[in-house]
Amino acid sequence: MAKYLVIVESPAKVKTIKKFLGPNYEVMASMGHVRDLPKSQIGVSPENDFDPKYITIRGKGDLIASLRKEAKKAEKIYLATDPDREGEAISWHLTYALKLEGKKVYRITFNEITKNAVKESLKHPREIDMDLVDAQQARRVLDRMVGYGISPVLWAKVKRGLSAGRVQSVALRLICEREDEIAAFIPEEYWTVDALLNAKGEKKPLTAHFTGDENGKITIGSEKEKNRIVDEVKKETFEILEVKKGERARKAPLPFTTSTLQQEAGKVLNFSTQKTMRIAQQLYEGIDIKGEGTIGVITYLRTDSIRIADEAVASAKEYITDNYGKQYARDDVPEQKGKSSKKIQDAHEAIRPTDIARTPTAIKDSLSRDQLRLYTLIWNRYTACRMSDAAYATTNVKIGAGKYRFSVSASKCTFDGFMKVYKESDEKEVTDNVILTDLEKGMKLSIKDMEDKQHFTQPPAHFTESSLVKALEEQGIGRPSTYAPTITTIIARRYVIKEDRNLFVTEMGEAVNKIMKEAFPSIVDVRFTANLEMLLDNVEEGEINWKTIIRNFYPDLESAVKTAEEELAKVEIKDEVSDVKCDQCGRMMVIKYGPHGKFLACPGFPECRNTKPYLEKIGVACPVCGKDIVIRKTKKGRTFYGCESGADCTFMSWQRPVNVKCEKCGSLMVRKGSKLMCMNEECKHIQEDNR
Repeated sequence: MAKYLVIVESPAKVKTIKKFLGPNYEVMASMGHVRDLPKSQIGVSPENDFDPKYITIRGKGDLIASLRKEAKKAEKIYLATDPDREGEAISWHLTYALKLEGKKVYRITFNEITKNAVKESLKHPREIDMDLVDAQQARRVLDRMVGYGISPVLWAKVKRGLSAGRVQSVALRLICEREDEIAAFIPEEYWTVDALLNAKGEKKPLTAHFTGDENGKITIGSEKEKNRIVDEVKKETFEILEVKKGERARKAPLPFTTSTLQQEAGKVLNFSTQKTMRIAQQLYEGIDIKGEGTIGVITYLRTDSIRIADEAVASAKEYITDNYGKQYARDDVPEQKGKSSKKIQDAHEAIRPTDIARTPTAIKDSLSRDQLRLYTLIWNRYTACRMSDAAYATTNVKIGAGKYRFSVSASKCTFDGFMKVYKESDEKEVTDNVILTDLEKGMKLSIKDMEDKQHFTQPPAHFTESSLVKALEEQGIGRPSTYAPTITTIIARRYVIKEDRNLFVTEMGEAVNKIMKEAFPSIVDVRFTANLEMLLDNVEEGEINWKTIIRNFYPDLESAVKTAEEELAKVEIKDEVSDVKCDQCGRMMVIKYGPHGKFLACPGFPECRNTKPYLEKIGVACPVCGKDIVIRKTKKGRTFYGCESGADCTFMSWQRPVNVKCEKCGSLMVRKGSKLMCMNEECKHIQEDNR
């Protein structure tokens, strides 16, 4: 009979950890939280110093009973929930739910689900860290008070079913403000002028870019100004004024944190934040690897630390030296910046493979397509972060043409370093990858041609999930575990919609944001929200009592809610009218939202109860019959793109078509990650998305 009981959060971990520990250990899962605040009421009592009222989560009764039964038989109980605030709180709740007072109860944590990590954690058990628990309690109570305080106001003034959240409301505000910036943006004209110059010793003409005059930089703002400068330049002699040769390093990237993984997976793999976290969780909890059994292949996925364990640094150096050469391995480790808490650094690592020798190629047969893609991204990034910087030889040439100045820059990679395995998604291509060898100061150049081009300044880009995560992190809003649920919530509430990766605010979102800014300015204030996150960190570090935050926060919230209930005007959000006519009464049908998404309904309800499926058009014509392409779903819920004609047309695509024709054959293109690919099976040309 098992002497020891280990309780983890997820059933996926049970099989993995049980294999490591043997017959003396029983491993069971709590299936996440077992206690929480009640759904039917706020569950926090201001009259009793904000004591939270925790109850057993509905449906967990049988699970708790079986956990209690095993706990009674065990000599020792190890609470092995996740190594973060949430996991610490779950362990604390388990001690109460399972009535473990008087039992030998220990808290253990591990950053990766491998045999060594799990066994090592059992050698270093500790007590539950109440500072971590209190930080989680403070967050939970704050979010509950905001949600249950403000949501009823939105129901009364806008529409039932809406919600407000401490972090989601700020995220919505950021998106609304970006939309306002885009709407208010006025493009400004500017011109670029290039001179194609022949130089002795150079086979190809040099393209020199106009920079200004002898007094500094000039921006050409009109065609008239451009023509004047071009006319004057053509009369001048081009002479090299300065040649600078040098070297520069391109630094290896830092290892992934939760935020940077979500950003890069969004840009490179086109994964939503939610999908990234779901797949990363699978990789962390355990994959059945052929020849090895079930094992976690990446470290813990919710982290804002870039620390790497000493053993991992050593094994990476050995792997890189053996496979790429000694010159590719680096010795230094990344520094954690902006984090004052030693506790956070010591408890967490960056996201990395649990074994660098377990390459994507070696385990590809054990992973699904999406698991392999994400694991490859993590493996490449981690391997790159332990490799040497790339080195470039650079040449910068300053050219004079009378009083005007032009410049030519070139660089050549002299050592690829980390770029042998990894290139960041937003990394720009290096210029010509050549060195200008025979250019000298005082050399005269002959002009072959002048090229000019008109441009207009561009408005700020719409937020994508990736760029929104970056903005939230940069401004200190939320924490790694909150980004995915925050974005999922504001999309599910229809405050924003997602089209071609971009997030657009809806009329509903604008109405909610306006109310939040008017009635609850502190809740949607970026600095206020970021300051709350700092206070929660202080609770975690034992510097502040968690109830002090609540006591200071609640009175202002209560006052704002009362004022909003009395003074805010009701906002009417009308249903969007479609272009489909009701075939029973002739009215134009409207778009409604149900539990399974959008559908068409007759506005004549209840006299007319006609409804129809809503086929969302993507703004691209079917290449077969010319009708609109719409988004459809298979019986199992997988999204595909088909013609609105349905079975009458043969067109179908798993990838989203775009209004771009192939540069080679003229066929329709589809989005493939961050690129565009031709749909023509015989062509399959891939090109950049320059829209």
